[in-house]
Amino acid sequence: MSSVFQVICLSPALPDLTTSAYGPFVLHACASLDEVSQRLREQAYDAVLLTTGTQLPAERLIHWPAWSHATMDSAVVVVAPEPQPALALRLIQRGAQDVVPQRESHGDALARVLRLAIERKRLEVSARHAFATDLATGLPNLPQLIEHITHLLALREREPAPMALLVLRVDGLAAAESQLGTESANVLRRQLAERLRSGLRASDVVASIGGDVFAVLLAWIDAANDGDQVAAKMALAAQRPFSVAGQVLSLSVGLGVSQFPGHGRQADVLLRQAMEQASVPAAHSRMQDVALRLRRA
Repeated sequence: MSSVFQVICLSPALPDLTTSAYGPFVLHACASLDEVSQRLREQAYDAVLLTTGTQLPAERLIHWPAWSHATMDSAVVVVAPEPQPALALRLIQRGAQDVVPQRESHGDALARVLRLAIERKRLEVSARHAFATDLATGLPNLPQLIEHITHLLALREREPAPMALLVLRVDGLAAAESQLGTESANVLRRQLAERLRSGLRASDVVASIGGDVFAVLLAWIDAANDGDQVAAKMALAAQRPFSVAGQVLSLSVGLGVSQFPGHGRQADVLLRQAMEQASVPAAHSRMQDVALRLRRA
């Protein structure tokens, strides 16, 4: 658990939370919702504090496109002058942890709201991950990946935006296990998992869905070929030599890419499409073609 809570704030004036026993908090000021959205794409925050009023009517906040990004792992707290029950309920349904009247948004009272919202969000995230982890890699397993995709698809129905699912079928893991043993092969899998995670945004999900199959859920993409480019970069990273138990090992990768909404609107459809692509022999040459274009760029 973090000893310092990072909070991104859209507020006319930053509250003073430096002396609260519920902290410590580090507050990061933003001048607009667009800036909040951009910051959330760049890094994760424990909480997001959004103050509504003349400059930002609460009704406008309901339609903020970045709700799915903000509420995936952060506790969102909304401060409103006098929140009406119907509006407060709509904000909670959008994923906010709490809606606080402005008169209760000062000093230790606000610090308490933020800290409890953060703890509730952490429990929610922990519950989401419980019993859904691949023990060899520490990554989410197939049921957890399906849950992530389903949750994101539900959000995309309300907040339309393209997303992509990548599947990487890795050749060489079984040979490593046969040569070096199970524990060394699991070390190799963990090294591979770390490489895959290192090149992604905090909102993206890497999962282990089989002994030699990994998947990556890109929460949003800006262009149609972004999924191919990210997949090729990850495949190139996976092909760099690994050092395990004093041995230098190399892997090869076949990849598949499916996109929402073009390839489907259900988790199983998107996953099946990407897995089928990754399974055919052409997947390896397809990855090499995209990788070659990336090198030339």
